[in-house]
Amino acid sequence: MNLAAEMGPGLTGLEQLRALIASGGRPPIAETLDFRLVQVDDGFAVFEGTPSLSVYNPIGMVHGGYAATLLDSACGCAVHSKLSATQAYSTLELKVAYHKAITKDTGLLRAEGRVLSFGRRAGFSEAKLMDRDGKLYASATSTLIVMER
Repeated sequence: MNLAAEMGPGLTGLEQLRALIASGGRPPIAETLDFRLVQVDDGFAVFEGTPSLSVYNPIGMVHGGYAATLLDSACGCAVHSKLSATQAYSTLELKVAYHKAITKDTGLLRAEGRVLSFGRRAGFSEAKLMDRDGKLYASATSTLIVMER
């Protein structure tokens, strides 16, 4: 899914993400793992999802890739919200720390991403993955390249 192409030319990153939320749309990865973008603002993005048995690993808990995907999405879309209509981005690095095991019984998880700094060529962001009570399950920092389309 290319938001710029699907939402029309001339939209800033923040406008693209707001249009995505308003349309109820989800990119394919969010369909596959059953999570969605629920909130966005300048330099801020929130994804929510409830893990199920479909994302379990062989040792009987949610695969770390599920948490990493929500965190990468939150970090990336926080930076996406800062883009001009002519810019794009890509993740260069994602560092994830796993604080607590996640199971299907964990319930709704919320990944909150925030931009730490944003420049002409790079963005830096962080995200936290928490449950409804604010218990921390994983956190991440990310470096993202910013480029002209």
